[in-house]
Amino acid sequence: MDRLTSMAVFVKSAESGSLAAAARALGLSHAMVSKHVRALEQTLGVRLLDMTTRKLSLTEAGRRYLVRCVQIIGEVEDAALEASQYQAAPRGLLRLTAPATFGRLHLAPAIAEFMELYPDIAIDADFTDRFVSIVEEGFDLAVRIGRLPDSTLVMRRLGPCRMLTCAAPAYLDRFGLPGHPHDLASHACFALSSAAAPRIWGYQTPEGEEIQVQIKGRLQANSMDLLCSAAERGLGIVFGPSFVLGPLVQAGRLRQILPDHPSRPLDLCAVFPSNRHLSTKVRVFVDFLVQRFGATPPWDCGLR
Repeated sequence: MDRLTSMAVFVKSAESGSLAAAARALGLSHAMVSKHVRALEQTLGVRLLDMTTRKLSLTEAGRRYLVRCVQIIGEVEDAALEASQYQAAPRGLLRLTAPATFGRLHLAPAIAEFMELYPDIAIDADFTDRFVSIVEEGFDLAVRIGRLPDSTLVMRRLGPCRMLTCAAPAYLDRFGLPGHPHDLASHACFALSSAAAPRIWGYQTPEGEEIQVQIKGRLQANSMDLLCSAAERGLGIVFGPSFVLGPLVQAGRLRQILPDHPSRPLDLCAVFPSNRHLSTKVRVFVDFLVQRFGATPPWDCGLR
């Protein structure tokens, strides 16, 4: 069997998490996908995949081999890309997904500007807070925020995502300014229910020591819009990403507190399937986002 084809089938199987999903993505039969993987294992003399009836996992040899396969396939695809005149101008349909709030606030205007720059690229954008499997659902890339786990996806950092603690000037005038994270225990704090630990807020001392604070308050919601609205009315303290709170601080509607005790920042990233080669449409879009958001994104300007 063709070795390069077998390597591509192996990579797709690892990305998809099952031979059946790889078969659907590649338009092959399940038996043919299995045959390609077995051929590689027989040639190499090692087992690459552990398979059960419910899931597929990589062996240690499989993980190492996957990295090299991705590199080799990327080189081959890059060579084809350089030889293709069609790809000289970015074009085609770009399917992307992103978190709902970030998409609404910042990605939507970025996409509109991008479409003005690249009239031959069509966009299909899905803003949602559910987890999207970009391989199985056919997306070209996803914009994600957080401390991302290791995976077979490739990640490119677009910029930082700071976590801020904020309150309205009216609230601080009435109840005082917290000087230390532990002071939050006596304040009304709003919990984001979709967070991993809604009522635990994390900070760092100037020396880098981790601090965790148990907060309390009578408002909990899965909507940052609601929490921000309540905070602007002086009802309590809100904790959230700077891409939401930064513009409100810049407008004077909220005030940043505890700036000397920052929370660990998150990453704003683009993720895409694990091959070194990217189509031109994906590459130029990711480059555009890196340039637009950069090391200091606009929502962080002027923050302490």
